[in-house]
Amino acid sequence: MSDPVLCIVVYAVFLAAMVAMHFFKTLDSGLGPAWRTALAMGIAVAAVLFFVRGLYPIAGGVALTLAALYVRHTGQETEAIDGMIVGSAMGASAAIPLVMTDAPVARMMAAMMMAGAVAGYGITFAVFHVADKRRQIAFDAATAAAAIIVAWLLSIAARYRIPDRYTLLAVAGALPVIVIVAVFQQWPDVRAELRHEASLGFMSDRDVRATAHPLLRFGRGGWADRRAHREFVRLANRIALRKRQQRGRTDDEARLYQLEIIKLRMQIQEMSRIDHDVLSANVRDEVSSDTMTKTHEG
Repeated sequence: MSDPVLCIVVYAVFLAAMVAMHFFKTLDSGLGPAWRTALAMGIAVAAVLFFVRGLYPIAGGVALTLAALYVRHTGQETEAIDGMIVGSAMGASAAIPLVMTDAPVARMMAAMMMAGAVAGYGITFAVFHVADKRRQIAFDAATAAAAIIVAWLLSIAARYRIPDRYTLLAVAGALPVIVIVAVFQQWPDVRAELRHEASLGFMSDRDVRATAHPLLRFGRGGWADRRAHREFVRLANRIALRKRQQRGRTDDEARLYQLEIIKLRMQIQEMSRIDHDVLSANVRDEVSSDTMTKTHEG
C-alpha cells in the first residue's frame, strides 16, 4: 500500500475513532459546531502547509494553535481532553490534502495529528485553569511552541530510519487510547463533585456511581428510559465541570457559572422526578395486573 493510500485509510479510520471517543467522553452523538469549524480550519491550515511544506513543523504548529484559538472562541467551553480530540482531527484534516503532492505525507500527517492534539489540549486547558488573560496569552504561546516541538520530533524519528508509516500508525493508535485513559483518570473527580450534589439533595445517591463511572453511565442506571438516563448523565457531568471551572474565577465569572449550575440542577431534579413517577406507575400497573389475574383465577 502506497503512503498516500495509507494516509487516506488512516484518516478515515482515525476520524471514526475520534468520533467514537467524543461519544465515549460526552455521550453526545451530535458533533456540533466545534467539529464542523475544526474540520474547515484544518483545510485552511492545509492551504498554508501547501506553500511551506519544508517548514511544516513550525508553520503547522503555529497555524494549528491559531486555529484551536478560533475554535475555542466560536464553540462551547469544554474540557482540555475535548479540545485534544477536536484538535487531533483538525490536524489530520490539515495533512490529508497533501496526499496529492510529493511531500512525505505520512510523516506530515502524524506530525499534524500530534501538533493538533497538543494545540487543542493546551488552548482549552488555558481557559479551564488560567483565569488571568495575560497568563492565558503566555500559555497559548507556550502551547504553540509545544505543538512545533512535537511536530518536529517526527523529523528526528525519520533521521533514525523509522518508517513514516509506522510512526503514523503509532500516533493514530495512541491518541484514542490517551482519551480513554484521561476519562478514567477523571472519574474520581467527577464522582466527588456528584457526591457533593447528592449531599445537597439535588440528585440521589444511587445515581452518583451510574452517572460518574465511564462504563456504567452507558447503561440504564435503574431508569425507565435509557435515553433519558444518558441525558441526565450529560447534564450532571456538566454540573461537575462547571463547579470545577468556577473555582479560582473572579466573582462576576463565578456568578455566571453558578447561574448555569442552578439551571442544570433544576433540570436534573425535574428529570429524576419524571423518571420516579414513570417507575411508580409501572409498578402500580404490574401490581394491578397481578391482582386482576389472581382474582380471575379465584
